Amino acid sequence: MKLPRKFFEPLALGAPMPLRELPVRLERMIHFVPPHNEKVRSKVGDLIGKVDIILGNLEDAVPFDAKEAAREGFISMAQAHDYGATGLWSRVNALNSPWILDDVMRLVEAIGEKLDVIMLPKVEGAWDIHYLDQLLAQLEARHKISKPILIHAILETADGVNNVEAIASASPRMHGMSLGPADLAASRAMKTTRVGGGHPEYKVLADAGSSSQRAAYQQDLWHYTIAKMVDACAANGIKAFYGPFGDFSDPLACEVQFRNAYLMGCAGAWTLHPSQIAIAGRVFSPDPAEVAFARKIVDAMPDGSGAVMIDGKMQDDATFKQAKVMVDLARQVAKGDVAMAAQYGFAD
Repeated sequence: MKLPRKFFEPLALGAPMPLRELPVRLERMIHFVPPHNEKVRSKVGDLIGKVDIILGNLEDAVPFDAKEAAREGFISMAQAHDYGATGLWSRVNALNSPWILDDVMRLVEAIGEKLDVIMLPKVEGAWDIHYLDQLLAQLEARHKISKPILIHAILETADGVNNVEAIASASPRMHGMSLGPADLAASRAMKTTRVGGGHPEYKVLADAGSSSQRAAYQQDLWHYTIAKMVDACAANGIKAFYGPFGDFSDPLACEVQFRNAYLMGCAGAWTLHPSQIAIAGRVFSPDPAEVAFARKIVDAMPDGSGAVMIDGKMQDDATFKQAKVMVDLARQVAKGDVAMAAQYGFAD
């Protein structure tokens, strides 16, 4: 076991000091871009400022014969733009693939100073994080990178979910985790081909009564896993995210799934199609009416102690903490969104 005083030491001579706190950034949507597709890549400049994170996807959805083109395309895409407050991430190939080593080595060498986060697929345990952590430190030292590149794990195997607490605490590089429902469904032998969302056969029935008709209620297949992931992330000061929602033709179902994840504590979700960007932006920004009520609580209890009555409801230190989370998130949103700032009452 590594002692606490050693946890924040660089893993290679000359590597940057690990971060003790995550950077404060708005991360409502992680927007996936296939960098081997030149037509899509050419539109990235228009996305900067409209999404919180742009991610160059090198893994799934990239054909085997296009892996190198995707990697080099992402590098050229990263070099071509100033991303400002928009995060720049890459999902590299899995650790059991023949492409992962070249992915990491090329990205750090070519764009290490611009790259904020590496998303690592199919993380099964702390050992996967330890490997990438050490490799990144060695490459950062070699290329004199001034800030550490963070790691974001995807939970998409049964082993990964089983080891989620160890993964969350594996390294100070940990940025957060995302749910990967499609691969996780296959790993668990779940009987669904849907990518995220509910399933009409996963339901509960109302109690039997005099009527032969019994109401049925569809349930969320991913509730348990999201809750477990959120707890592990919150306990370790990192962020939880919902992953992909694959049915682009059903924006309402996408919004409901995103909102469930938001209410449970997720910071954002993946957007695989432009139509999902506005959905994620809306869902993962707190409701102005809720923010207004939260501000009343914070204003009435400046030091968070005691108890007060607001609009006929008792508020105490626990609800103050809830309100503070809501107000802090609203302030983050307001910094990058003039319209939302006005709705929240934070406009100058």
